[in-house]
Parts: sequence; structure tokens; C-alpha cells
Amino acid sequence: MEKITFTLDGKKIEVAKGTTILEAARAEGKFIPTFCHNDDLKPFASCFICVVEVEGRNNLVPSCSTAAAEGMVVTTDSERIQRARRTCVELLLSDHEGDCLGPCMSECPAGIDIPGFIKHLAEGNDRAALELIKVNMPLPGILGRVCTRPCEEGCRRQLVEESVAVCHLKRFAADQVAASGDEFIPETAPASGKRVAVVGAGPAGLTAAYYLQILGHQCTIFDMQEKAGGMTRYGIPSYRLPRDVIESEADVVAKLGAEFRFNTKMGRDISLDQLRNDYDAVFLGLGAQVARPMRIEGEDTEGVLSGIGFLGASSRDESMPIGNRVMVVGGGNTAIDAARTALRLGAAEVSILYRRTRAEMPAWEMEIDAAEEEGVRLDILAAPVKVEKAADGSLDVTCIRMELGAPDDSGRRRPVPQEGSEHVRVVDNIISAIGQDVDPSDCEGLDLTRWQSIDADLHKCTTNMDNVFAGGDCVTGADIAVTAVAAGRRAAISIDQHLQGQAVVGDPKIYNHTMGKIDEVDKSVVEGFDKTDRLPMPELEPMERIKSFDEVETGFNEAAVREEAKRCMECGCRDAHECKLRDYATLFGADQHRFQGVKRLFERDKSQAEVVYDSHKCIQCGNCVRLTEEVLGTSSMGFTGRGISARVKPAMDRKLKDVNPEGLDRLVENCPVGALTFQDDPVATLEPCFKRPASG
Repeated sequence: MEKITFTLDGKKIEVAKGTTILEAARAEGKFIPTFCHNDDLKPFASCFICVVEVEGRNNLVPSCSTAAAEGMVVTTDSERIQRARRTCVELLLSDHEGDCLGPCMSECPAGIDIPGFIKHLAEGNDRAALELIKVNMPLPGILGRVCTRPCEEGCRRQLVEESVAVCHLKRFAADQVAASGDEFIPETAPASGKRVAVVGAGPAGLTAAYYLQILGHQCTIFDMQEKAGGMTRYGIPSYRLPRDVIESEADVVAKLGAEFRFNTKMGRDISLDQLRNDYDAVFLGLGAQVARPMRIEGEDTEGVLSGIGFLGASSRDESMPIGNRVMVVGGGNTAIDAARTALRLGAAEVSILYRRTRAEMPAWEMEIDAAEEEGVRLDILAAPVKVEKAADGSLDVTCIRMELGAPDDSGRRRPVPQEGSEHVRVVDNIISAIGQDVDPSDCEGLDLTRWQSIDADLHKCTTNMDNVFAGGDCVTGADIAVTAVAAGRRAAISIDQHLQGQAVVGDPKIYNHTMGKIDEVDKSVVEGFDKTDRLPMPELEPMERIKSFDEVETGFNEAAVREEAKRCMECGCRDAHECKLRDYATLFGADQHRFQGVKRLFERDKSQAEVVYDSHKCIQCGNCVRLTEEVLGTSSMGFTGRGISARVKPAMDRKLKDVNPEGLDRLVENCPVGALTFQDDPVATLEPCFKRPASG
């Protein structure tokens, strides 16, 4: 056999004449990406992602169809080649219609595998559902009750009727396993010998410790309060989140080996320098627990309480006294919680004073509705300007009426005082709930932002100190609990990299294609789905609720869970973990929006008994067409149209059920994306990234 010698990435190699550059490179262990190449087929050179440089040629050449020649000098990787490959991927993405992940999963800050766990529930496997949830989020009992549900805002079921009750289902999985007495305690890696100080036993700190313990690192959790939970315990009333739920999920962290040290405040009982000296790494999940002042005259008057202080005190003593007439100032969830708590403590009249309209209130809509059902009065477009103590001990509150002006930096219309609208209201207590800030005194030596929060990298959770990491509200400012959980998980990944002596890069960023927001999606996506109403969460009657701190939402029963879970449309790609387009988009940092223009429409063919063809995902690599022609001899698939309208279709533009079924399974196996899949393939589920081999 005749041989030739050529240079590949600076190395002279000898190959048989006729060997392609791709074949030679792979024999040398070189990586060259391909879409359309198949060892059983003739070179096609349609995708152009396998391009390489050949010395003396102006243009890049496809390595799959270019034979190595005597004396040829080839480069398989360079900046020019990387740019070309990225452009190739981005051109394919510009005409690719599909979701790598379900939109609910993409919208969830913690990235919970929502379609996956809901499918387990639909099949009656509650424990498998819980275990899948905990791949990315260890507090499902807590967040199943208090999360503001960004996942449900992205749910495609809304194109049929209403979103799936994701959080209620998540809560059920957690409650069922907890009630079984056989709580899920994940396996841990062998002890690393490394010690981590976690400051804050709220959602961020508990999450960081959970995953660090799984990775084999010994955590000590410090908290200034007497029990775990952070703001979920001391900022959310027990009628929304029972304390035994918090205890149960914190106990799992303890069972993994973490040590808790309560009543220990950084800056008072321990210092950051001390923690840095005593531990291999420090994670700060301090929260934002300083009440923001109203900045009005007399706000220091006795009887004026902060929302966060009031909720913390009532959490410790649910029989504490409160005045008969209570005014709550603010429009967020803390304000709503404070108002509803005041009713349960015995207040006869509770009003919420808010300077904008109800539509602008940042509180969760369902919570506002619940407060009004229980008797809380909303007093909108009003604000306090002065507080004075009356002779009988009550508070005289001078208020002013507001009107909405031009939008401010937040995009909401700015409240403007109405001249001459001052008036006095008499109450027994004022609860100020207009926001919380970070206590900068806890952060000595750390760089801070202009808002006095910790200046940390949001992805890697790194700070200006090499072994100090931070995440959650102390970095972002007061936010929802699920974002703090997500930060704790990201921090655990970064801390693990640091402790192993690796470069700290954080959680690997994986490309996720999307069809867009709910109002951007073609309605044909939901064709074939019948309307099935979302099941309402059973609740105590409004007048029964305010008699105690019993949980208002009583939970789905098993029959309801199975029924609600079946409403999930299982959005997301069944081939997401094996899709070359997704892999290469991740590798080359591709942007699906770089090239804009006419795009193929959603078109799904489920007519065949075993195989689904999603032509909207097809990248026209031609593998299926060539396999049928060159190997199977069936001509099941073919090209139709010309130019931008060219498509791969079942032969003669028929339905898939009408073509020769022989070898369809082979076409599925050789599709480099998720265009051809099996009918019974499940939506790809998350794999744990926190598990290391038992050998360490």
C-alpha cells in the first residue's frame, strides 16, 4: 500500500495514500468536530465544521473530504479555525427551532430538573422525584412552599390553559419522603481533610454545606440566630412555612456531617480573619437582615417596628402582644407577611399603606389576595411622612396622598406627593417593611459595592480574598430564596475547585437553546394537548386561618398529585445530553441570536409508531438521507426544496408512517441532534455533578 508523509500540527506522520485529514487526525488522537461525517458513508462536507488549515491555501478546507498529500502541512486548531467553527455552529443555530431544556427548568434559578421529577411523580415514584430535585436543590420542602415560582412563568402549558403547579408538586415529593421516615441522605465522597466555615444557616449556607459535605469537605455552619433557616425562619411566618419543615431539611445537612454553631455572630463572636486562619475556605451566606429606614420624622418612636424585626420576634413567640390597630408600610412580601401575622396575633384592624397602586406592588399576587381575604385593607397611593406619640399612647401618623408620575429607574411610575393632601391617622403600631440591606460591619476587609453588599463574582462566588466566597442576599441584595439556593450550589462547586488546587471557574456553563419566551412560541407546539384545568391548592377558610398559625395551604393528596403531574407536556429535548449541536455550541461559546432571519417553524411528525421526527431541529447534515440511500437502500428520507427552503423530509414529502420503516432505528442512532428520536425516549434528566468515585 502506497504511503505518504505529511505534517499534522507540527508532527510528521505517515499514512496510506487516500487517507483523509480527518482520519489521520483521529488516528493521532486529535479532536476535530463533525456533524455530517459517518464512517459508513461517503464524505459529504456539508456542515463545514471540520475545517482545517492547509499551508499554501487561502481557504480553510473540510478535513472529512480532503485527502492528505505528500508534504502537506496541516493545522487542526487555530484562532481562525475556532472562529470559522463558531460561525458554522451559529449559522445552524439561527435555523434551529427547539429547547435543550424545558423552559420551566431554564427559568428556575437553581436549574431543577422539573420535567424529570414531575414525570417520576406521574408514575408514582415519589422518592425518585425527590432525589432528582436534590441534584440541584436540597430544600424542596421549604421552596415548595415559599418560592415565587419563576419556573411556572415559563411553563408552556400556559399556551393551553394554566401553568403546571410545579411548586406544589415539589412540596409533595419532599413531604412524602419525610413522612415515610426514610429521608434521602445522599452518599458522600471520602473525607478530603479540608474544612470549610459557612457563615449563615439560611438557604445559601445550608445549600453550600449540603453539597460540600457530599464532596467530602467538613463544614461548620455559624449563625447568629438560635436555629437554622435564616430568613425562611425569621422572615417568613409559620402559617406559610411550618418550622418542622425547616428542621427536617436542616437535619439532613447535619446528618451529612455538618456541625452547627448557633448564637455566633461574625464580627462579634468570631472574626473573618479568625475563620480564614482556622479553615481552608470560608463561605459567607449572611443574608440581608438590616431593616431599611423609612427616613421620616419620628420613626424611632416607641411602637414603630421594623418588618423584619417584627417577623423575627413573632417567629420566636407566636403569642406576643400587638396593638389593636396596625399600619404596615410597604408593598413587598415582607409587608404582606407582617400584616397577616398581625391579624393572627390579635390585631382587629390591619392596613397596608403603599405609595403606588396595587398593580405596582412587588409582593406575590396570590399573597396579596390572601391578605385581603383575611381582612387586611390595602390603602394605596399613600405614604407616611411623620409619626408622633399621642397622650393615650397611640401613634398619630401624618400621611400624604400620592399620584403616579413619570417612570423611575425601576421602570415603575414614580409616586409624586399631592399637594395639600396631608392627613392624620391614629394607630397603635406601625410596621415598616420597605426593604432590607446587608450589614457592612460583618464584612471587614472585603470589597463592597456602592450598595454596601459584598462585591463577589455572581457565577464563581469569589471575593477579593482568595479563600473567601460569598453568595445570596449579602451579594445580590434581598432576593427570593431560590436565587440564594442557586448561589450556595455555585459556591460549593467553586470552593471544591479551590480546595482541590484547581483553577476556580465555577459551574461549567452549558449552552441551552430556546424557542423564546412564552409569547414568542409558535402555538403549534401545544397541538394535541387537551385543556385540563390546573388543580387548586386546598386551603383553610380565611376566617379559620387567622385564628392560629396553622399552615394555610394543606397540600395535595396523592390522587391530585398524579393528576396534576400528568399535565406536564415534558418540554425539552430527549437528546439534550447527546446532541452535538449543543456540545459544540458550548465548546465554541456560540450565540443563537448572532444571525437573524427567516427561521424554520415548529413541525413534529409523530405518525410513526416508534420514531418521532422534529424537522424544526434538523440541521440538514444529510446523514439519514445518505444512510437510507447508501446503506439501507430504502430511500426513506430525502431532501426537498432549494436554497433557504431546503428541508429533509420523509421520501416524497409523506408522513413518517408511510415510508419504509426498515432501518429507522439506525437513522435515530446516527442523528447528531434531537431531530429523530424514539417515541418512548424520556426527556433527558440531570446527572449529579457532585458525586465522585468512592475511591476519591
